[in-house]
Amino acid sequence: MYLIAIKRFSFKVTINNLKEDMMANNLVIVESPAKANTISKFLGKDYKIVASVGHVRDLPKSQMGVDIENGFEPKYITIRGKGDIISKLRKEARNSKKILLATDPDREGEAISWHLAQLLNIDENEECRVTFNEITKNAVRNAIKQPRKINMDLVNAQQARRVLDRIVGYKISPLLWRKVRKGLSAGRVQSVAARLVCDREEEIENFIPEEYWTITALLHKKKSSRTFEAKFFGKMDQKIELKDEEQVREILKQLEGKEYIVHKVKYGEKKKTPPAPFTTSTLQQEASRKLGFPTKKTMMIAQQLYEGLEVKGHGSVGLVTYIRTDSTRISAEAQQAAREYIHASYGEKYLPNEPRVYKNRSASQDAHEAIRPTYVELDPASVKGSLTNDQYKLYSLIWSRFIASQMASAAYDTIAADILAGDLLFKANGSKMRFDGYLTVYTEGRDDDTKENEVSIPDLEQDEMLMLKKIEDKQHLTQPPMRYTEATLVKALEEKGIGRPSTYAPIITTILARGYVVKDKKFLVPTELGRIVNELMKNNFKDIVDIQFTAQLEQKLDDVEEGAKKWVELMKEFYEPFAKTLKDAETRIENIDIPDEVTDVICEKCGRNMVIKTGRYGKFLACPGFPECRNAKPILEEAGVNCPLCGGKVLIKKTKTKKSYLGCENYPECKFMSWDMPSGEMCPKCGNFMTKKYSGRKVTLVCSNEKCGFTKSPERKKQPEESESSEE
Repeated sequence: MYLIAIKRFSFKVTINNLKEDMMANNLVIVESPAKANTISKFLGKDYKIVASVGHVRDLPKSQMGVDIENGFEPKYITIRGKGDIISKLRKEARNSKKILLATDPDREGEAISWHLAQLLNIDENEECRVTFNEITKNAVRNAIKQPRKINMDLVNAQQARRVLDRIVGYKISPLLWRKVRKGLSAGRVQSVAARLVCDREEEIENFIPEEYWTITALLHKKKSSRTFEAKFFGKMDQKIELKDEEQVREILKQLEGKEYIVHKVKYGEKKKTPPAPFTTSTLQQEASRKLGFPTKKTMMIAQQLYEGLEVKGHGSVGLVTYIRTDSTRISAEAQQAAREYIHASYGEKYLPNEPRVYKNRSASQDAHEAIRPTYVELDPASVKGSLTNDQYKLYSLIWSRFIASQMASAAYDTIAADILAGDLLFKANGSKMRFDGYLTVYTEGRDDDTKENEVSIPDLEQDEMLMLKKIEDKQHLTQPPMRYTEATLVKALEEKGIGRPSTYAPIITTILARGYVVKDKKFLVPTELGRIVNELMKNNFKDIVDIQFTAQLEQKLDDVEEGAKKWVELMKEFYEPFAKTLKDAETRIENIDIPDEVTDVICEKCGRNMVIKTGRYGKFLACPGFPECRNAKPILEEAGVNCPLCGGKVLIKKTKTKKSYLGCENYPECKFMSWDMPSGEMCPKCGNFMTKKYSGRKVTLVCSNEKCGFTKSPERKKQPEESESSEE
């Protein structure tokens, strides 16, 4: 009997031991499957990595979900469609000895970890939170060894932002629906961004150009025909502004017969220091300028590079550090790695004496490093075969910018000359690159599309007489400010303290999606709807669209993040005046009727001119006779070429997934279609239009008529430095 009892006990212990062995010692939860896949390569069999696939709880969409009367308590619910994922997470949690929450290292990631802890019944005092700025073996393993408690200051900062945005959106948006049009929305940050675009358009419309003139002397040395420019300045002790033609004629009369003498010449040098490594804002700006990427696309691709990709010979690798940051700081290890790479690849002269350190903006948070490659030795060429074309372009940008930021300055020899013609003064300034420095790796883009060119001036001596080839006068008009691009709008938002790194892309996406702003080529232009809503907001919700007020609110939210302010206290300060403003607006705002834009497209069912409507999926053509006539159809864009099969107009159409393709207006009678867009050239063989066909980075021009079959490579445009130059 005793022996049987021992055997039963022994068997039970064995079973329990087996169960324990089957349990993963540690469960690590991240947001994305890609991140989970990368991390799993760095941790041993004692760790199981699973993904929450983003947020698991949020405020309900059907109602505000904030109990204003009871301390602004959020009413979180499980996000629809996440039931199976949560069940899996709970099962894995039950079968694990320790749970580690490794979501992104920012307030949004902290909030996701907190929500996961709530769902999985993890004690809030438990050290379950791990963070890392880069997804590399060392970073991940070191972080796993140093878990901490969930930072409730970060969580509360996220809650404050979420609740603020929910109150503003859910209180003002229904008002816009009632007073203006269904489907409209307002937002704490989006409305300010829309205002910036509208205000800029108003500046342009109200701009009154002013006339001004310039006088340029084209000079050369006695024994040389090589000319250079000298700009009219005025007199030795006075700059003269040329306002009109009469003034210019008087100056030209004074210059007649005058000798041009070098009064003073100064030789010097200037250095051009490299730009800092990328922050979220500067990456979005530069990707827009140099790659033509919308902010949303930039962040999507950057996220892929951060979470990890399969790189030949290296497995799954996180190629860049965390992508939401406003800091230019980099670690000492990264600095040293960059310096070693520069020394080995470019030579000692390209290495500054001391590692470069960049100052952050005063308002920036220094929680994370700048955006940089995790391994400098993985240069773009070595990983190109493992990346898509867009991933390669963005990684090249990040890698080049970081390497350049740690390189020596470019050096220029400069010359500045004062040239007298009688008592009238001309100035000539020139520069010549002596050492390319960081420019051998990277050149920063410009918002105004101009190029920074060297200006060549020959060596000059004091009292030297110069020969005048010709003198030119030119009328100019001052130009209005440029419309915002995505790049310049992000820059403006950052400079004014509106939004934070994680919000720039969603802000721009929202104002475009709502139809408040449209893109004209690369420029952001307010629509009539956008201007109406903006005026309504300015007149009735002054604080909400006030730039200074929004910036101050952003600072208070940062105070919550740093533990210097209670989030509920902030909500009370905001809500009391907001509620009064909202009540006043309800009675003050009258119904606004926005007439539909009439087109020249005739409804084939009733003969009326169709109008442009805005629906859930964008703009479309509809019959104004609704509900008697329910005819509606998509707005079709002409491609500007004729069909190679029937000669009809070729239209740019879109699939359900928004992918563009070419189709004939005579479909279905004519079956012509093409995924490739027109190149702007005509086929020399058959006269039909050519299309651009892409294969990786290679472009081929292909005739749209398949029966023709003519192809050719596009002519390569000469770069400025390749263009032929001549001396006069």
